[in-house]
Amino acid sequence: MKAVVLAGGYATRLWPITRHRPKMLLPIGETTVIDRVFAELEADDRIDEVFVSTNEAFAGEFEAYLADADFEKPTLSVEDTTGESEKFGVVGALGQLVDREEIADDLVVVAGDNLIGFDVADFLDAFESHDSPTLAAYDVGARDKATAYGVIDIEDDRVVDFEEKPTDPPSSLVSIACYAFPQESLRFEEYLADGNNPDEPGWFIQWLVEHDEVYAFPFDEAWFDIGTPESYLAAVGWALDGDSLVSDDAVVIDSEIGENVHVMAGARVVDSTLSDTVVFGNATVLDCEIHDSIIDEETKIEDIDLAGALIGAHSQLGHGT
Repeated sequence: MKAVVLAGGYATRLWPITRHRPKMLLPIGETTVIDRVFAELEADDRIDEVFVSTNEAFAGEFEAYLADADFEKPTLSVEDTTGESEKFGVVGALGQLVDREEIADDLVVVAGDNLIGFDVADFLDAFESHDSPTLAAYDVGARDKATAYGVIDIEDDRVVDFEEKPTDPPSSLVSIACYAFPQESLRFEEYLADGNNPDEPGWFIQWLVEHDEVYAFPFDEAWFDIGTPESYLAAVGWALDGDSLVSDDAVVIDSEIGENVHVMAGARVVDSTLSDTVVFGNATVLDCEIHDSIIDEETKIEDIDLAGALIGAHSQLGHGT
């Protein structure tokens, strides 16, 4: 069995934090978003190769990351794009990858910005029991939240209806961009040849439900789609579970470090109060009160209060800067 980890998005909703780094490499506690996905795939002997589908803009970042990692299965598969306007779309990129890498096997596809609480092994057990396309499904708890996802209607775990981003969803059970396909269901070329939407994988799943037998794997464990500052900070909060994580190489003086705060190596925090905030390496925070914010590397902030802020790298803000 092969696996594809989708890591080609430009994460514009997280700019400027992700302007020059893939969101999949953002820290979540002691690890990164994509580390958690790789660890699950590495541990399952049914998967013998993992393709990391990314773009030319971030290929160097992932090459360096994989060179330093202990994972043995992942290899890069690079699409020829460097900007959002050039993207093939997820389904288009998948179709190209299957053709380029000559994949002739069952295939697992996981979004690299998915933080999932269930065991991938359990998901693959369900897939093998169905021997049909299978997707992980999560109840977001409210129908108005479901409008941003592919909404599922199931009967005994069989998907009887699937609608991508409906305005009036029939339920709050959604697809989370974690799929498993038998080899014969890798019908990306057929789907695209019909002129269908190449962008979101949910459109392919909606088409596949009409042409194949598809099953769901409902789960109750944690799930975060790391696509917005709010969801990223929520994932950090889940990983830290109310604690703080301060690097041994950081300096914290006369400051109150509250819940769900990550201060990275080389950062300096003095006379400040922080909560639900990530401070990247070598940033300086002086005489500030900061909540629900992300402060990028090499930034200096002095004598200012921030809430819900995204401060890009090398910025200088405040009365003393």
